[in-house]
Amino acid sequence: MSERDTSTSPRLGVHGDFAVWAPHADRVRLRADGTDHLMRRDAHGWWSAHVDGAGPGTDYGYLLDDAPEVLPDPRSRWQPEGVHAPSRVYDHAAFPWTDAAWTGRPLPGAVLYELHTGTFTPQGTLTAAVDRLDHLVDLGVTHVGLMPVNAFDGAHGWGYDGVLWSAVHHPYGGPDALKTLVDACHARGLAVLLDVVHNHLGPSGAYLPRFGPYFNGETAWGPSLNLDGPHSDPVRRLVVDNCLDWLRHFHLDGLRLDAVHALRDDRATHLLAELSAEVDALATALGRPLSLIAESDRNDPRTVLAREAGGLGMAAQWSDDLHHALHTALSGETHGYYADFAGPDVLPAVLRRVFWHAGTYSSFRRRTHGAPVDTASVPGSRFLAYLSTHDQIGNRARGDRMGSYVSPGLLCCGAALVLCSPYTPMLFMGEEWAATTPWPFFASFDDPELAEAVRRGRRREFADLGWAHGEIPDPMDPATRDAAVLDWDQRAREPHRRVLDTHRSLIALRRAEPDLADPRLDRCGVRASGDGRQITLVRGSLRLVCNLADADASVELDAPPREVLLATGEPKATGAAVTLPGESFAVLRV
Repeated sequence: MSERDTSTSPRLGVHGDFAVWAPHADRVRLRADGTDHLMRRDAHGWWSAHVDGAGPGTDYGYLLDDAPEVLPDPRSRWQPEGVHAPSRVYDHAAFPWTDAAWTGRPLPGAVLYELHTGTFTPQGTLTAAVDRLDHLVDLGVTHVGLMPVNAFDGAHGWGYDGVLWSAVHHPYGGPDALKTLVDACHARGLAVLLDVVHNHLGPSGAYLPRFGPYFNGETAWGPSLNLDGPHSDPVRRLVVDNCLDWLRHFHLDGLRLDAVHALRDDRATHLLAELSAEVDALATALGRPLSLIAESDRNDPRTVLAREAGGLGMAAQWSDDLHHALHTALSGETHGYYADFAGPDVLPAVLRRVFWHAGTYSSFRRRTHGAPVDTASVPGSRFLAYLSTHDQIGNRARGDRMGSYVSPGLLCCGAALVLCSPYTPMLFMGEEWAATTPWPFFASFDDPELAEAVRRGRRREFADLGWAHGEIPDPMDPATRDAAVLDWDQRAREPHRRVLDTHRSLIALRRAEPDLADPRLDRCGVRASGDGRQITLVRGSLRLVCNLADADASVELDAPPREVLLATGEPKATGAAVTLPGESFAVLRV
């Protein structure tokens, strides 16, 4: 299926028309295929020019005032020579889509799979990822969550150092490769979400501030986006248009919005509410659901409330409190922010109410934090539950996964708690077979001074936490990225095969049993032993019983079990009492 280019960001050269916003410049020139063209300014700071003969494939860039440097287009769709080189005109209408019958998949009822293109396969490309999609279908996931694919400096990196929001990273394959992957996913019934980062720019190739007042103030990662100051209307429009263009032109089914708490906005209508309204309108026009998922550190339920209820209209948000409680219960780690999640009552409480910090004191932040979720009206499907994410693995000094320090039995218990919960479950690639390949931070900046600064920064950060320099992988060494590539052969070996089979069975059971997919938080009961090592989820007529202790334990249910639907180990029932082996779970019908 071909499509007409109805971009909300026009004049990108497809028909020879170019435009760029540079309100403080006195002169702007367009260089197209080596020839300079003087541009005309309008009353709003937009400069424009028409070049006869220019079109798809034309290389171009902008020269501001008397500066000799040709800068890439801030709205560039294609950077085949990297983020420091000219942009190239790209025509969205030229791609031969085959997904005309795709009607999308809503987020409620989904099972997400977070995927990093650069380490999902040895090739590290979007087209290579297509060859592994059948594994995801067999696993039972419904939504592929791509980590950022927009252009950043260097060949390899996490993607959160992006500097051009609309251009697909060329070492991943460029825009056609992303469309090929999405098309292939839709052919297999998989929806595709994309992680987008608007709260900061990477340290190399960040030319956006040269064009205008895009930033104002500071965040932990650098300059803060100008969303509410003078000249902020075009800045907000750039963000909204970028999101709409990903959804429209790449046929994506949703976006994950990185660190929205760093999007500082004092306007009456917050950027996220404005964005959600526009995305809802686009979904109506396209006739398929489009989902926005926020990463937010605020523990603020308004993030996922409807706009008409005074919320921001996000379909869902990540819930790190759920992760922290699960991680602490399974691993026993209590350092840093995990200290707040160490008590035996934490995991049962979080499984019931989403946030542990819900207007309560956070020792890590040294202040009260968050607000409670109304569990009678807000469904659990609006919160993502997970054992692992790129952040929680990659921000460990060695990037070690849970599979390298938590037993297979406990990993399966954790998977059961996530996949039998009323929340929207998410897996990080390889988690489903307890992958032990590390996933530390890595980058590949060409500037030697920047590369050394990144090395020193990571060493300093982890040295403060007690790690020796020799234990911290060099993020700039290509071997660090190579070691992070998934070892797909692990799936056939024990105990990885057993863990993979358990994940498949849990996802299939969630799909087969409506009680397990029920997102109503007030219908989910949680019971726990005094030490928190035996936990029971009440899900309609089903009971998930987990024994996190390393020895046999007996759990008293509210009724005798009639059927064992899935179990690790061999549970034994005597009346309403069920005895489970250590580090095992059972899903029972009562």
